[in-house]
Amino acid sequence: MTTQASDLRASFSKDLLSLDELSSSEFRSVLHLADILKTERQQRKFVHQVPGTSLALLFEKPSTRTRVSFEVGMFELGGHAVVLNSKEMQLSRGETPEDTARILSTFCQAIAARVYSHETLEKFSSGSSAPVINALSDRYHPCQALADFMTIKQFKKKLKGVAIAWIGDGNNVCNSLLIGAALSGANLTVACPKKYSPLQEALDKANYHADFSGSQITVIESAKEAAKNADVVVTDTFVSMGDDDQKEARLNAFLPNYQVNDELMSLAKPDAIFMHCLPAHRGEEVTNSVIDGPQSVVWQEAENRLHTQKALLYSLLRKPKGQKDKIVFGN
Repeated sequence: MTTQASDLRASFSKDLLSLDELSSSEFRSVLHLADILKTERQQRKFVHQVPGTSLALLFEKPSTRTRVSFEVGMFELGGHAVVLNSKEMQLSRGETPEDTARILSTFCQAIAARVYSHETLEKFSSGSSAPVINALSDRYHPCQALADFMTIKQFKKKLKGVAIAWIGDGNNVCNSLLIGAALSGANLTVACPKKYSPLQEALDKANYHADFSGSQITVIESAKEAAKNADVVVTDTFVSMGDDDQKEARLNAFLPNYQVNDELMSLAKPDAIFMHCLPAHRGEEVTNSVIDGPQSVVWQEAENRLHTQKALLYSLLRKPKGQKDKIVFGN
């Protein structure tokens, strides 16, 4: 790693559960470090910066991008990821999340968990002496938001003042995107049916940061109004994991008005980009012509999961000499 990258450091609280744990400068720092790590990877420089460290990577839900990016990220940083299926652990036999986290944090230097309930993460946090990373919960998905803003910065060359339109369900990704927009100074308009609005807690967190950054955070019902003159159009599945019993009701609520198609994209700026965290339900929240079209950057967005996860892990696991209580973060 270059001297420039290794000199990047600041501190923040030990967990990343929503994105609200970061200050604006810390948020920008991890994105900057991710840019450096991406460049070095492209140059085939795999300098191990956190050798001898281990990450407990726990899954209650299926995963592709999250699992692979964390595993590869730890490998390239010189560490090791221990992949755990909750059904194969004592958690499935009644051991509490607090007790599980307490022992995992004696073995590993960090815990990342992909869970159904955000409360499980909070219990891991209370029991763990190591940093706990939210690899997805029903409320937030901060790791995805980091990759999303890295992608926006990559294609728009800035974040402050960028107009982002979220179309569809006010879900976990949307909740963290709200906080990220407010931290970065971007303007975010969420278009969704009232019944599927973002979490009020997330809106409160976003509005707090927006008071300092100048971001404009708006929630409306009209997808067309949100997409008008947008720099970025973002969507996600209408039926998240755990919501399968609501599939019919959800599709009825979102289709056809919240589908991102050529007509909706035509309302955005001519150079607007389209983003989706994947996996996509083609023909539902997005059409093939959009996700496979020239404005789509979903594949670059997916790749950036690796770079932002490496930046996050590096910042959490690399501590200055003598530091015990604070966690290192890129600056």
